[in-house]
Amino acid sequence: MLIRREAAGDVAAIRAVTAAAFGAPGAAGLPAEATLVDELRADGAWLPALSLVAVDGAGEVMGHVVCTRGHVGQAPVLALGPLSVRPDTQRRGVGSALMHAVLGAGDALGEPLVALLGSPAYYRRFGFRPSDEYGITPPRPQWQPHFQVRVLSAYRPEARGTFTYPEPFDRT
Repeated sequence: MLIRREAAGDVAAIRAVTAAAFGAPGAAGLPAEATLVDELRADGAWLPALSLVAVDGAGEVMGHVVCTRGHVGQAPVLALGPLSVRPDTQRRGVGSALMHAVLGAGDALGEPLVALLGSPAYYRRFGFRPSDEYGITPPRPQWQPHFQVRVLSAYRPEARGTFTYPEPFDRT
């Protein structure tokens, strides 16, 4: 497996992986997460260096993760998601490899923290903690305890307040 930045030729494969990962059997149309990735890619919050794919030895996309520009108050931070792994390659370390890679890349770029909405049982292994431990509130209070934060090397405790996702998240 190789983790690399998304390339222009990966867009359709990323959409297919995301649709397969989030789609319900027998459901019509693309799931919201697949549309979200496309909308984020067209948004000013898109960070190309933080859109990563996992590819197998044949170069086939097995998974994708993206971080876009979010904010805590006025402070720029990262919004993670979606994280997608093709169903036939799940439970083989693809998601973990993508998470470690995107967190390392965000840290290397000097980002202060990463926020996400997801399973505490899954994301705890990557150092995510409930956001309220850092004085950060989710956009919707009912998201607690699923709204989580992972601080990076550039984190400063002054980054407190309400988290704001990029605008395309408001449509999902």
